[in-house]
Amino acid sequence: MLALTRVPAHLVAKRAALVAGQRQAGVQSVRQRENVSTRGVQTVAQTDRDTITRLLYSLGTKREVERHLRIFSSSSHPSQPAKFAVIKVGGAVLDQLDELSLSLSFLYRVGLYPVVLHGGGPQLNEIIEREGVIPDYIDGIRVTDAKTLQIARRVFLEENLKLVAALEKLGTRARPITSGVFTADYLDKDKYGLVGKIMRVDKRPLEASIRAGALPILTSLAESLDGQILNVNADIAAGELAKELEPMKIVFLNEKGGLFHGVTGEKLDVINLDEEYESLMKEPWVKYGTKLKLREFKDLLDHLPRSSSVAVISAPSLQKELFTDSGAGTLIRRGYKLFKHSTIETLGADRLRQVIHDRDPQIKAGLQSVTGVLNDLKKTPFTIYGDDPLDVIAIVSHPEGETPIMTKLLASRNGLLNNVVDNVFNAIKKDHRRLFWTAQVDDENRTWHFERADGSFTRAGRSLFWYGVQDVADVEKIVKGFEEKGRIERSYLPVGPSAPPHRAPSGDGVRSFSTLARRTLPSSSRGYATAASASVSTAPKRLALIGARGYTGQALTSLLSKHPHLDLTHVSSRQLAGYPLDSYTKTAISYTDLSTADVERMEKDGEVDAWVMALPNGVCKPFVDAIDKGSKDRQSGEASVIVDLSADYRFESGWTYGLPELYSRESIRASKRISNPGCYATSSQLLIAPLVKYLDPPAWPTVFGISGFSGAGTVAGAKDPDGRPTTVPKVTPNSLAGGVRPYALTDHIHEREASRHLSNLLADPSNPLKVAFIPSVAPWFSGILSTLSMPLSEKLTAKDVKALYEGKYAGEKLITIKRDVPDLRDVENKHGWTVGGFQVHSDGDRAVVVGGLDNLLKGAATQCLQNLNLALGYDEYAGIPTD
Repeated sequence: MLALTRVPAHLVAKRAALVAGQRQAGVQSVRQRENVSTRGVQTVAQTDRDTITRLLYSLGTKREVERHLRIFSSSSHPSQPAKFAVIKVGGAVLDQLDELSLSLSFLYRVGLYPVVLHGGGPQLNEIIEREGVIPDYIDGIRVTDAKTLQIARRVFLEENLKLVAALEKLGTRARPITSGVFTADYLDKDKYGLVGKIMRVDKRPLEASIRAGALPILTSLAESLDGQILNVNADIAAGELAKELEPMKIVFLNEKGGLFHGVTGEKLDVINLDEEYESLMKEPWVKYGTKLKLREFKDLLDHLPRSSSVAVISAPSLQKELFTDSGAGTLIRRGYKLFKHSTIETLGADRLRQVIHDRDPQIKAGLQSVTGVLNDLKKTPFTIYGDDPLDVIAIVSHPEGETPIMTKLLASRNGLLNNVVDNVFNAIKKDHRRLFWTAQVDDENRTWHFERADGSFTRAGRSLFWYGVQDVADVEKIVKGFEEKGRIERSYLPVGPSAPPHRAPSGDGVRSFSTLARRTLPSSSRGYATAASASVSTAPKRLALIGARGYTGQALTSLLSKHPHLDLTHVSSRQLAGYPLDSYTKTAISYTDLSTADVERMEKDGEVDAWVMALPNGVCKPFVDAIDKGSKDRQSGEASVIVDLSADYRFESGWTYGLPELYSRESIRASKRISNPGCYATSSQLLIAPLVKYLDPPAWPTVFGISGFSGAGTVAGAKDPDGRPTTVPKVTPNSLAGGVRPYALTDHIHEREASRHLSNLLADPSNPLKVAFIPSVAPWFSGILSTLSMPLSEKLTAKDVKALYEGKYAGEKLITIKRDVPDLRDVENKHGWTVGGFQVHSDGDRAVVVGGLDNLLKGAATQCLQNLNLALGYDEYAGIPTD
């Protein structure tokens, strides 16, 4: 994702002069600023440049910083200052005024001048309803009579001035522009009333504002040629504005932070219109507003240079979108179409040779030649997959009647960051129901391979991956055929370990498949299982805990007190700074209030080996950024491990999702950034995983969960007799009146989390799983009981279902399988997950299973310790009672 656009040099100088004039005595007069010496301007400009450099290092990699600085240094013509970005602010985002104004002020302070256009739909609806006006819509367009327009104009002007005032309060100059930009004709006066269709955009007021050093803030109002004010749709107005200005970035801010799949609920990271538009528009869930937005985005980008893109994000994500490759929200761009070629000539031999020469690690290491690769390619039938600019090239060898092998997967950085590699891989999956491929163990994108494979194992520096084969005996047979015919480069046999299922010899990294003994039921794909054997570490290591005030932090510190190797050396809480941490008994330790600067310095100096973030959702990013920045200049040792207990990184690429019983233990061991699953999401996934082979879409599984009130978290309370701040639960037993309270009936984040990660267990992830989840809170302290109701694609008995769970979780120390329905006594204060009560409807087509865990332990602290142990090289269960 190309993030930052060109910043005109004259604007940087202007901003530098402004800062210089304000340095000692606040805002000075224009005359005073004009008297600043050239040398002073250059000094301040360099200071601002250094500030930007430090900021970018905290947001992205060094390579990103260097590229953005090159773009920052390039100048555009002074006659076109409004080429940076058009930012459309939805009416609902205006209610987040503090976040919005801070994000825009940040851009202003580093010399960037976006053109901001806002709507005001929610605010308008509220006033219209209050004043007794009945809203009327035709074809989704608000019919606007004189009364409605009068209210709309008042609302838009008020919201415009609120935003301008908020920016000015932060020291950011902003200019309200409520007329003179859009000229419109009536869209259809008889049908829609005073609704306009924009005919012309006058950019001169915007450019004048930017030249004067102020952000232009526009409303979505237009005037006809005879001076009649007309209401125009804000999205359409932003699009017309972008067509006139041709900015590199067009940003639509909404409260959701992106576009979401209508079935899975997952955020759509990237949409490449050239490749995906036609198929997307045929999807049954793409309708109404979503279809309209996609059509508008395509029409807009078709009129702009291919380098332009549209981003749909939330206001707090604006900086990440503009200053990093990974971006935020949903990126919509034209992209390129994918291709398939069965000969080198149809692709172009020179083009293919260049990609192989530039990207193939075997070529770079001198282990192969380009000619050798091409000669080997011609020995069997093959297909070359890729995209038009060759950001990704994949080669699949598929002799008649044999299992295909992906012999090459060569992706540029753009191909990885913009999800082109996923698009190509999905095209391969459509053509081949099973596939094998290999990757180096030091491949920086190794996690990508694990996430897309049903199984893998590692030997002599390379990993062999596969999908579409569920029985390890079949895998051995296929691999033996590969070796006999020379289709893979080294011996991988034997595939399976001699140890029991789920206990692979250390170092082989086998993702084992335990099958049901003497049963014909298809086995589920198994989670990675690597035994903690002789290779585990016992070296003492140091841990810092950020945010230990809540229940989860307290549970974790109690566990750490009994850990044989891991020492808690820092614990941070703003409210409790200076007070002793009573729940940690190894050594005396007191709370401190660590700032991001403290964290960056500690990481740089190598003071700790691991960090745990026990902060509320949306809070930990500045600390993670500080650690990332400090690790780049770390004086000694490896960069620290981070385990985040919040939901902030559970959907982020580059972070490993840490549910060891289901997903890759090997990936966790190799990871420095681990997102700890949610409590409800852990139980839901463990419940559904053994039955994924029997999904019956579109009848997706439903999970009803009921949790103790500790799951709602804590709030600051009064002080104890010693003057120490205390915490109290957000939800109390008294407030529940002895009963249960359902909440978040749809779209709970754990619903999306479980759906997202369980989809990785499907044989065909192109049709992602969707979990329906309904949570409730109960008047007990801790413990979750979850009931799964799942339609089945074929008839099973209760005995069959129980056998599936026994096969799936054989050898897992923290999973207990019982016949009866688990109750609160089975899960409260327990470190594992318990499942039971296996039932099947009399028709054999619906299974009901009950599982439970303690939301503070296996749902949070215990699982965090599992992940820490794996990532730090310890035995997975060190410090965890497993009796």
